[in-house]
Amino acid sequence: MAALLVTYDLRKPGQDYSDFYNVIKSYSWAKLSESSYAIATTETPEAVYDKLSPHIDKGDQVFIVGLVANWFGFGPEDIYQWLKNHL
Repeated sequence: MAALLVTYDLRKPGQDYSDFYNVIKSYSWAKLSESSYAIATTETPEAVYDKLSPHIDKGDQVFIVGLVANWFGFGPEDIYQWLKNHL
C-alpha cells in the first residue's frame, strides 16, 4: 500500500469542511501539520482528489503527492510510528 501526502489551504471562512475531513479520515491517516495529512491507500492521487473535490470551493487549494521512505522529522511518537509503518 502506498502513502500519499494531502496538503491543502481551505480559504472560505464559515464553510463546513467536515465532509472533506471525513474523506481523508476514511483512510489510515496521520495528521502531519495543520493543513497536511499522510494517508495510506492503493488509490492514485487523482482518485483521492476526485473524492475530495466535491467538498472544496473555487478558492481552495489541494495537492496530493506520493510519499517515499526517505523522510526525516520531529513530532509526536504516533506520527513517527505511522510514517515508519507506512513508508
